[in-house]
Amino acid sequence: MRNSKIGSGLVLTFVILLITGIGCTNYQIPGKTPPEPKVNNCEICHTDLARLVEVHTPDTAAPVGGCGGDAPHYEPYDRVFMGGNGYDAFKESGHYAVGCTGCHNGDSDAVEKDLAHSGDYIKHPSMYYEDKCASCHQEITDNFVTSIHNGTGQKRTVAMRSGLSGASEFDQLPEHQIEGYNNNCAQCHGTCGNCHVVRPPVGGGGLSAGHNFNKTPDMFNVCITCHVSRGGHAYLGVSPGTQPDVHLTQNAYDCLSCHDGHELHGDGAPVDQRYAYTELPECETCHSGLESDNSYHSMHYDDFNCQVCHSQVYNNCGSCHIHGEGARVPAYMDFKIAANPIPDVKEGYDFALVRRTLAAPDNWELYGVDEYANFAVHPTYNYTTPHNILRVTDRTDVGTGSCASNCHIRNDGGTLINKELYLFQSDLLEWELEATSGITVDDKLPASWMN
Repeated sequence: MRNSKIGSGLVLTFVILLITGIGCTNYQIPGKTPPEPKVNNCEICHTDLARLVEVHTPDTAAPVGGCGGDAPHYEPYDRVFMGGNGYDAFKESGHYAVGCTGCHNGDSDAVEKDLAHSGDYIKHPSMYYEDKCASCHQEITDNFVTSIHNGTGQKRTVAMRSGLSGASEFDQLPEHQIEGYNNNCAQCHGTCGNCHVVRPPVGGGGLSAGHNFNKTPDMFNVCITCHVSRGGHAYLGVSPGTQPDVHLTQNAYDCLSCHDGHELHGDGAPVDQRYAYTELPECETCHSGLESDNSYHSMHYDDFNCQVCHSQVYNNCGSCHIHGEGARVPAYMDFKIAANPIPDVKEGYDFALVRRTLAAPDNWELYGVDEYANFAVHPTYNYTTPHNILRVTDRTDVGTGSCASNCHIRNDGGTLINKELYLFQSDLLEWELEATSGITVDDKLPASWMN
């Protein structure tokens, strides 16, 4: 049976992240109309690049990096300059009517920088979206509280490995560990402004279009900026030895073609992880009749997810020292079939593709936590649905043979052909064994395959 819990399941794993919704170019906030232009001291300063250069505070920390490498560098004054492209559109929008202090607090009448940014000034208002955005976007902000984009899935995993029950207890973690999360993980798992107003921190941060609010974030400058190594590069086919996803080359789909605002903003219901959303894209939405489309589908439709046959190799890495050495298992291209790690969510699949995660017992060592208290509560490989779909892959190109030729393990003179496609205990590092052995295929495949 296909997953009955998920109304429309997930074709893609590393959902290319667009937080869409209201709050956009030319959007008129209910009950507010753009006022006659009235330039205050905030605008006088933030549209005067020379003035910003004169009063700017130099960076004191290195730019944030991520799985895609170091972030591009923008000078502090460039990151807050409002006079560039998009500023005119911002002035015509309903958000402009709110006024600078309506979101940022501070003092718009002050001339000096320190006074303008004094008191309850907020640099990134959407960090307080339940207060700052909810007055006009109540439904979206109510739902976003439990959004995976808001980090709830990641917080759940970190909390549970730390010996707590889940995301609701994340705030009980040691202060330094929460600091580590905010300094690292939260650089992508952000809030409204990270997608709709500014560049994501891993993209250099700062205003992306003169403070204009973009309803539909740019796929390349927002979505792929965060999902660079595990989603974007796969979809674009820039990963070594891969081709662009067929949904890009044949249909020119962007992220929103499959992933809508309900999914990306969340639906308000707490979920354990991203595959547990009630409204997700599903292959069958566009491809009807798959279960009887050909003999391979008829045989394996209920055995494993579509990506087992139709994905290419995909990027993996692992064992991260948060804000230190980074991934100590360097990035590598791989393809692994394992026992379904989430059978309660993805019901009916015996096997699925999995991807190595950054998890390691000492992830937070540099933030004062020597080892997780309950590391083995989750495997070190996650259920995955790579964004690199092709109709014909190394497994479906059977020629005059069958899927047994390219996917089933067979003994050829003492050499096990296709064994590398599957996750065995022998593939695991010593510290992964307890956490991950339960999803390896040892003793789960037909005995004839191994003889």
